[in-house]
Amino acid sequence: MAQHSTHPGGASRVRRRALLGTAVLAVLVALAGLAAYLTREGRSPSDTASSPPGSPMASSSSAASSGPHTRPRALPVPPKTHDPITYGKAAAAALWSYDTRAYSQPELRKALRGWLTTESKYADPASVDQAVPSAVLWKEMAANEQVATAKVNEGHFPHAFTQALQDAPGAITQAYVYAVTVSGKQSIRWKGASAGGAESRSATLAVQCRPNHPCALVGVMPSVAP
Repeated sequence: MAQHSTHPGGASRVRRRALLGTAVLAVLVALAGLAAYLTREGRSPSDTASSPPGSPMASSSSAASSGPHTRPRALPVPPKTHDPITYGKAAAAALWSYDTRAYSQPELRKALRGWLTTESKYADPASVDQAVPSAVLWKEMAANEQVATAKVNEGHFPHAFTQALQDAPGAITQAYVYAVTVSGKQSIRWKGASAGGAESRSATLAVQCRPNHPCALVGVMPSVAP
């Protein structure tokens, strides 16, 4: 425990240190996307026919002769880990994957919500819902038996996040929320296609890893932090 300074500038230094801690915590929260999530009103997942990024609908004109197709995939289950980067990579892979042959759109949404922290103060289910194709789009994709798989290349803490942690390591101990940026590739196949499509993907996720508790997802940031 630090002793009270008798130096005339001691009190000022203490105040400045307290303000710095508060400012850094705000940066951490903002990086995790919580500030935007908690102040958002009436946000609900889109139910339009537009496809979310990385989830293009396969058109019948794109299909060629019959080709190999993957076997049905189970719904994603969160890993039991205390490493935010490991959890972030697994969560990104889950968000970038789906199998319209094996389950319904509501079932996938429910499964992905199961990755969220149980602390409603921090959880942002709407950001997770928006990573799932809309009900209208899902119906069209299911007609083509569309399947998406993900390959994660790497995950890391964004530079601004690591800098904030270095400046004030204790600031994260309120929420234990980490920003994790993940990059990889999403591959898509559908019925009757000899080949599918693929595109690079990246996302910054907010992951909560409290001591002595497995990590959990907080939400998906609206933009990618390098």
